[in-house]
Amino acid sequence: MKIKGTTVLITGACSGIGKIMARRCLEKGAKQVIIWDINDAAIAATVEELSALGHVHGFKADISDTASVDAAFEATRIGCGPVDILINNAGIITNNKTFAEQTDADINRTFDINTKGAMFLTLRFLKQMKERSTGHICNITSSAGMLALPKMSLYAASKWAAIGWSESLRIELGREKSPIKVTTIAPYFINTGMFDGIHSFFKIQNPEVVARKTIWAIQHNLGYRGIPFSSHFIRLMQGIFPYRWFNWLFGDVCGLYTVMDHFTGRK
Repeated sequence: MKIKGTTVLITGACSGIGKIMARRCLEKGAKQVIIWDINDAAIAATVEELSALGHVHGFKADISDTASVDAAFEATRIGCGPVDILINNAGIITNNKTFAEQTDADINRTFDINTKGAMFLTLRFLKQMKERSTGHICNITSSAGMLALPKMSLYAASKWAAIGWSESLRIELGREKSPIKVTTIAPYFINTGMFDGIHSFFKIQNPEVVARKTIWAIQHNLGYRGIPFSSHFIRLMQGIFPYRWFNWLFGDVCGLYTVMDHFTGRK
């Protein structure tokens, strides 16, 4: 789907790849970019910064709360008109505790934002897109949704759910022969501050590169894009190697099972 002349809505667009994608969409000639975030001050600062590139609008929304989503949806509809491209980017990781140390609140907060929030938005904007017979939905998930790692059970589970839902939605629309496209993006750890403190054998991804590849995937209507491309082979490796070998090679030799030991996250 072309970016030029479209209205793009991005959640969590006041930092990280969300903000970079907003900038890139404006540089590519988007008619307007709409930012949804929970922080008023961050929204104001981002709108001011990006407005030099084009039309930018910001709305406060807690995507884990359907009442807040409804209010922001209505404000967006009235103030900006229909959305052509929806990028569900907002996400969190709460801590690096083992599952036994988590709380009910940790579970709810992680799934409410990483999984249910994207569903809430898509449910509303999809109806709008179907009425217009056009649109593109991009869901930013994670390679953690394919490869479970210790001390990130809630994050991994929420991203597994997000991938399953996003892929199911894509297949449903495809079988309906709908013109609406769905792209699932599954990046490895990105150097945005969200995963500060991790130690990884594999390269931490550059946010500019992830944002660029995500926009490219939307423009070319890709159904799924792992970043880097090698992450596409995670399932293959899991299928080829016995669990004991896989755990030894990737968990012990490559150190994937200890990457979260020194996690601090964004302050």
